[in-house]
Amino acid sequence: MKDYQLGEFEEIVMLTVGILNNKAYSVAIKDEIEARLKRTVSMGALHTALNRMEDKGYLKSFSGESTEERAGRPRRYFEITALGKKAIQHAKDTRDELWSAIPKTIWQANLGGI
Repeated sequence: MKDYQLGEFEEIVMLTVGILNNKAYSVAIKDEIEARLKRTVSMGALHTALNRMEDKGYLKSFSGESTEERAGRPRRYFEITALGKKAIQHAKDTRDELWSAIPKTIWQANLGGI
């Protein structure tokens, strides 16, 4: 399943594209990640991740309508492909397996004031 490996940021971006559904363009993705995770996202890192995942076939993009506020340039929207759905499901399954493998006693231990 190495083909479906996602980095942490890629996984966050993919999940956010899913959350935004048909309104997933770069600024909206950035704003959503920052609001939900209280984490700063640079546009450069976001565009790099979006392009990389599109190259891998996990996302596809399409142009929206041109707007005056964007000087006639259309927004570039993203959606998750079938392969992307497999990748994100693999990431979830892997994390679920790891979480379920942690012995219950770990969570019952005193964390010493942390």
